[in-house]
Amino acid sequence: MRRTLVRLGLAATLAAALLCVAALLTWPRSTTPAVPVAARQPADVLAQHIARTQRQLRDVPGDWPTWAALGAAYLERARVTADPAYYPKAEQAARRSLALRADGNSDALVVLGALANARHDFKAARGHAEKALTVNDHDAEAYGVLADALTQLGDADGATRAVQRMLDLRPGLSAYARASYDLELHGRAGEAESLMRQALDNAVDPHDVAFCRAQLGDLAFGRGDLATAETEYGIALSAAPATGTARHGMARIAAARGDLTGYPGLPPSMSSMVEYALLLKAAGRDAEAGTQLDLAAAADRLFTANGGTDRLATAELALARGRPADAVTAARAEWAVRQHPDVADTLAWALHATGRNAEALPYAQRAVAGGARPAVYSYHLGMIHLGLGQHGAARTELENALATNPHFSPVDVPAARRALAGLPASGGPR
Repeated sequence: MRRTLVRLGLAATLAAALLCVAALLTWPRSTTPAVPVAARQPADVLAQHIARTQRQLRDVPGDWPTWAALGAAYLERARVTADPAYYPKAEQAARRSLALRADGNSDALVVLGALANARHDFKAARGHAEKALTVNDHDAEAYGVLADALTQLGDADGATRAVQRMLDLRPGLSAYARASYDLELHGRAGEAESLMRQALDNAVDPHDVAFCRAQLGDLAFGRGDLATAETEYGIALSAAPATGTARHGMARIAAARGDLTGYPGLPPSMSSMVEYALLLKAAGRDAEAGTQLDLAAAADRLFTANGGTDRLATAELALARGRPADAVTAARAEWAVRQHPDVADTLAWALHATGRNAEALPYAQRAVAGGARPAVYSYHLGMIHLGLGQHGAARTELENALATNPHFSPVDVPAARRALAGLPASGGPR
């Protein structure tokens, strides 16, 4: 459920990842035809915008607003291509803007805040957003950056206030997308979908359309509706064939049907490579799984080399490599700086993997305290209850996981069913 929205001008930004997704190759391959991707790809509007902006700055190198706009465009390019090498370019452009105009330059501060969010430096992002708002307290994009940072830092009430302020100032795609995620985090998935459709109604650029459709696909997948998810991802890919989120979604759907061929060729994100490794490991293809984990580690190093820090991803990689103690260390370090539900869930699962279920339980409960209860959270909570011998609570959570999304993980779903089958008929103590 990890989504970090960083919208700046052209398109909405998403950093997305899933936890503990794997599949079994023994399942039959899907016979459902894929939604076709348009044969003729739309023009790369973002690349054209960057080229125009660069030409403008060659002609007018002192144009500080355009330097800020170039930084925003580079940041969006990083999202579209899943390439963090654009982060230093975005920072350089934003800081050039500030060097030209130090006072009253909220545009550059917003870009630096969005960049900090993308690099997972959420405290710095909050600081840049707050500074931008001292310059212009009607800057809707600054409230968006602030909302993203506060969401990840675990300040749910503050994030909701920032989103509402953004909606008041500039209702549109960016505000509706953030409001949708805010509702999702509070467990109000139906309302989240409605607002994402409002965001879609405001989308014009192909990347914006693809973003909204991919988010609708994620919401459908989260409730186990593979057919709707496939349709939404397919429309996203028709609008922008390189959309990594939609391609990842299609790969997850194929994996749920026993087909791993969607994973090779995905944008090189750490999360997708860890997922693919787990799929391969479940299929007994350990050498190939090891290769994917090595690639995931390389992607993490690339992210770090470009100014990012992702201890949560480090924890997931450690779990995939069978090093739960290292996962606990990384997840604890992340929890120390941000109390997002995904961090609580990962820390709980890492502690469970080390057999420390009593320590794990409060974190697993914290993960669902805000109202969101994706299937993987319920599964982890259920298995932790089971490890503590709390059979009634384990049954409730495992049944919730399967009812929420019976396809959430083709490895963990069978594990949940086996655990349920092994529980005493009476349910035992709660």
